[in-house]
Amino acid sequence: MWGAIVLAGGSGQRMGADCNKVLLPLAGEPVICRSVRAFLPFADVLVLVCRAIERDAIRKALESSGIDIASICFAEGGADRQASVWNGLQALPEVCDRVLVHDGARCLVDSATIRRVMTSVEQYGTGVAAIPATDTIKVVNTDAYVLSTPFRASLRAVQTPQGFLTSLLVEAHQRALQDDYRGTDDASLLEHMGHPVKLVDGSKRNIKLTTPEDMKMAASLLESSVPDFRVGHGFDVHRLTEGRDLILCGVNIPHTLGLLGHSDADVALHALMDAMLGALALGDIGQHFPDTDPKYKGISSMMLLEHVVQLLDSHGARVTNADITIAAQKPKLAPFIPAMRTNVAGALGLPEQRVSVKATTTEHLGFEGREEGISATAVCMVMVK
Repeated sequence: MWGAIVLAGGSGQRMGADCNKVLLPLAGEPVICRSVRAFLPFADVLVLVCRAIERDAIRKALESSGIDIASICFAEGGADRQASVWNGLQALPEVCDRVLVHDGARCLVDSATIRRVMTSVEQYGTGVAAIPATDTIKVVNTDAYVLSTPFRASLRAVQTPQGFLTSLLVEAHQRALQDDYRGTDDASLLEHMGHPVKLVDGSKRNIKLTTPEDMKMAASLLESSVPDFRVGHGFDVHRLTEGRDLILCGVNIPHTLGLLGHSDADVALHALMDAMLGALALGDIGQHFPDTDPKYKGISSMMLLEHVVQLLDSHGARVTNADITIAAQKPKLAPFIPAMRTNVAGALGLPEQRVSVKATTTEHLGFEGREEGISATAVCMVMVK
């Protein structure tokens, strides 16, 4: 499971504000709300680290933006960033074996950057967002005389999120405490104990809000990149037959009949995938997964859905919510709908509140009513950045 630690224990001193900078409004919404919302689709558990005196104000800000605070844990901010992350780690449940750490003041982080960090953690155990340095960097002494000029091509400006296997980050923090070492970010703690850190592409938009000029730049970036929302609709039908499993939204449902198809014939997911592809005019599942290709024979439609999610991501798009309706006379599907929602939400990287799965009969009318087949329709909203 994935945990996310969002740090919000800073101040507004360099911003010239009389409150924590994460509570400042940015294009009509508090900064912290934008940061938290970016991680909710990816984290099974989100821990928000802040000062106790500001907890109520942050709660109210989140609620005013429509964020369900029941899904968020709070932890006490520490004396510095390192201590705050450590407190956040202590608040994570043990089941969270992978963790993302993010500065709440980086509220323009995009889903593509988060996914790249997560993928790197899955492959290498670490993943840190970073961008190439574009300025020439000088190393100087205390009198501002240049000591050296590092080779710019080897330099990176590090951002957040920074992702790690949780056990690895905990070990790095424990080692730093033992050695009385203070790092400027979590990656430096792993470097301190000699563990390699993998960097992935960050984003120039992923700026950290520190000064009033940063706020102006962030507002300008938001104005120039209004999300493009598109609606997709999908419909699919499969015949019922003997000798096949009945699989809907990845759930194997006990029944005397199953759906006929080249893959596992999950009619509900097929409708959803067609809706997702249709929203971006990317064709349909028949074009992407033809029934003439033997590699898709009997394949799980959950695997195909993962491919479609990645395809949308490559186009800078993601599903924001989905609504699926399954028409079947039998069997009764109500007991299986919670598991269906869980499967679909997990594949789409969404909280379950944004995924609806409904079942209906046709009152014995049509092929569904005669139990000859099952149909499904799906509607989804896709956001393109």
